[in-house]
Amino acid sequence: MKLIAVSLLAAAGILSAGVAQADEALAKAKGCLACHQIEKKAVGPAYKEVAKKYAGQAGADAKLAETVIKGGKGNWGAIPMPPNKVTPEESQKLVKWILSLK
Repeated sequence: MKLIAVSLLAAAGILSAGVAQADEALAKAKGCLACHQIEKKAVGPAYKEVAKKYAGQAGADAKLAETVIKGGKGNWGAIPMPPNKVTPEESQKLVKWILSLK
Protein backbone atom coordinates (compact mmCIF):
# COMPACT_ATOMS: atom_id res chain seq x y z
CA MET A 1 0.00 0.00 0.00
CA LYS A 2 2.86 2.37 0.85
CA LEU A 3 4.44 1.61 -2.50
CA ILE A 4 1.27 2.66 -4.32
CA ALA A 5 1.04 5.91 -2.33
CA VAL A 6 4.69 6.72 -3.00
CA SER A 7 4.25 5.95 -6.69
CA LEU A 8 1.21 8.21 -6.94
CA LEU A 9 3.02 11.05 -5.18
CA ALA A 10 6.03 10.65 -7.47
CA ALA A 11 3.80 10.70 -10.55
CA ALA A 12 2.05 13.85 -9.31
CA GLY A 13 5.42 15.50 -8.74
CA ILE A 14 6.59 14.65 -12.23
CA LEU A 15 3.39 16.00 -13.77
CA SER A 16 3.52 19.26 -11.80
CA ALA A 17 7.22 19.70 -12.61
CA GLY A 18 6.35 19.34 -16.28
CA VAL A 19 3.69 22.04 -16.01
CA ALA A 20 6.08 24.36 -14.15
CA GLN A 21 8.75 23.89 -16.80
CA ALA A 22 6.22 24.48 -19.55
CA ASP A 23 5.09 27.73 -17.96
CA GLU A 24 8.65 28.89 -17.42
CA ALA A 25 9.23 28.09 -21.08
CA LEU A 26 6.20 30.24 -21.96
CA ALA A 27 7.64 33.10 -19.86
CA LYS A 28 10.92 32.78 -21.76
CA ALA A 29 9.17 32.60 -25.13
CA LYS A 30 7.12 35.72 -24.39
CA GLY A 31 10.12 37.73 -23.20
CA CYS A 32 8.99 37.99 -19.57
CA LEU A 33 12.36 36.90 -18.24
CA ALA A 34 14.02 39.90 -19.87
CA CYS A 35 12.66 42.02 -17.00
CA HIS A 36 11.76 39.45 -14.32
CA GLN A 37 13.65 36.66 -12.63
CA ILE A 38 12.21 33.94 -10.46
CA GLU A 39 14.19 34.59 -7.29
CA LYS A 40 15.63 38.09 -7.44
CA LYS A 41 14.62 41.56 -8.57
CA ALA A 42 15.71 42.66 -12.03
CA VAL A 43 13.96 45.49 -13.88
CA GLY A 44 10.72 44.20 -12.39
CA PRO A 45 10.06 42.30 -9.17
CA ALA A 46 11.10 38.69 -8.65
CA TYR A 47 8.28 36.31 -9.42
CA LYS A 48 8.56 34.80 -5.95
CA GLU A 49 7.99 38.27 -4.47
CA VAL A 50 4.90 38.68 -6.64
CA ALA A 51 3.63 35.31 -5.42
CA LYS A 52 4.29 36.31 -1.81
CA LYS A 53 2.59 39.70 -2.16
CA TYR A 54 -0.58 38.28 -3.70
CA ALA A 55 -0.78 34.99 -1.75
CA GLY A 56 -4.30 34.29 -0.59
CA GLN A 57 -5.81 37.42 -2.14
CA ALA A 58 -9.15 36.80 -3.81
CA GLY A 59 -9.13 37.88 -7.45
CA ALA A 60 -5.35 38.32 -7.58
CA ASP A 61 -5.03 35.95 -10.52
CA ALA A 62 -7.52 37.90 -12.66
CA LYS A 63 -5.98 41.25 -11.67
CA LEU A 64 -2.47 40.08 -12.51
CA ALA A 65 -3.55 38.43 -15.78
CA GLU A 66 -5.02 41.77 -16.87
CA THR A 67 -1.81 43.56 -15.84
CA VAL A 68 0.27 41.13 -17.91
CA ILE A 69 -1.83 41.99 -20.97
CA LYS A 70 -2.35 45.74 -20.46
CA GLY A 71 0.75 46.65 -18.45
CA GLY A 72 0.79 48.57 -15.21
CA LYS A 73 2.58 51.17 -13.14
CA GLY A 74 3.11 52.10 -9.54
CA ASN A 75 2.64 48.66 -7.99
CA TRP A 76 6.35 47.89 -7.68
CA GLY A 77 8.04 51.27 -8.01
CA ALA A 78 8.56 53.91 -10.63
CA ILE A 79 9.34 51.67 -13.62
CA PRO A 80 6.12 50.76 -15.48
CA MET A 81 5.43 47.34 -16.94
CA PRO A 82 4.60 47.64 -20.62
CA PRO A 83 1.70 45.77 -22.23
CA ASN A 84 2.59 42.30 -23.45
CA LYS A 85 1.60 40.43 -26.59
CA VAL A 86 -0.03 37.43 -24.94
CA THR A 87 -3.45 35.89 -25.28
CA PRO A 88 -5.77 35.86 -22.27
CA GLU A 89 -5.13 32.11 -21.96
CA GLU A 90 -1.35 32.61 -21.99
CA SER A 91 -1.65 35.40 -19.45
CA GLN A 92 -3.70 33.20 -17.12
CA LYS A 93 -1.21 30.35 -17.50
CA LEU A 94 1.71 32.65 -16.70
CA VAL A 95 -0.03 34.12 -13.65
CA LYS A 96 -1.00 30.69 -12.35
CA TRP A 97 2.64 29.63 -12.63
CA ILE A 98 3.93 32.81 -10.95
CA LEU A 99 1.48 32.54 -8.07
CA SER A 100 2.50 28.90 -7.55
CA LEU A 101 6.12 29.85 -6.86
CA LYS A 102 7.12 29.65 -3.22
